[in-house]
Amino acid sequence: MIIADKVSKAYGETFVVDAVSITIPTKGITSIIGPNGAGKSTFLSMVSRLLGMDAGTVSVDGLDVTRTPSDALARKLSILRQDNHMSTRLTVRDLVSFGRYPYSKGRLTVEDREHIERALDYLHLHELVDRFLDELSGGQRQRAFVAMVLCQDTDYVLLDEPLNNLDMKHAMRMMKLLKGAAQDFGKTVVLVLHDINFASWYSDYIVAMREGKVIRQGPPSEIIEPAALKAIYDMDINVHEIGGHRVSLFYD
Repeated sequence: MIIADKVSKAYGETFVVDAVSITIPTKGITSIIGPNGAGKSTFLSMVSRLLGMDAGTVSVDGLDVTRTPSDALARKLSILRQDNHMSTRLTVRDLVSFGRYPYSKGRLTVEDREHIERALDYLHLHELVDRFLDELSGGQRQRAFVAMVLCQDTDYVLLDEPLNNLDMKHAMRMMKLLKGAAQDFGKTVVLVLHDINFASWYSDYIVAMREGKVIRQGPPSEIIEPAALKAIYDMDINVHEIGGHRVSLFYD
């Protein structure tokens, strides 16, 4: 499991993440929600060691992320950042193949190629494999980057706003794919999401942040309800139940 203990990050005297202590359960989907500026992406970046923390510790299955060798951590945990732009001109297949680097160091084995093909299949990318990333739409590029992360085949998959640039059809497919990966392969998937209805429908656990702190956490039934949503977003949100899932209506 992922255990964060009093994790903090400040810029000047402003704390973006303020002494967050939380245990993210193993397996299933955990979604991190909250308003802009809540510290969601910063917290996820510190968990993955992409960003240094000013205080606190994070461990993944007992491995201290600040002390574990990069190769060992990359075989345990993978992340897709929100700003996933690459300046190098790569094809989709080249990009997805990078997901196997912690294992192959660039010398792809038969097993590596199997993982690559599986990831391309999952994200419906075979028709795009020879296209360059700068020739793709934003949604197609996002799917390619997610395929690269899944190709890494780690126990823990961290995705910062994976639904960016995706239309409704592909956003739904993405969430169903991630749910399937969590259920079928025992993955622990941690997402930063802005769409609380996607979080409600597909998550097993939800962490809500505001102003750098965790203010609510629990199963969707405890978070997707009017009082909790008011505390998180400072607005009145109606909640209805459809097919056993809670749906929020926040239009005025």
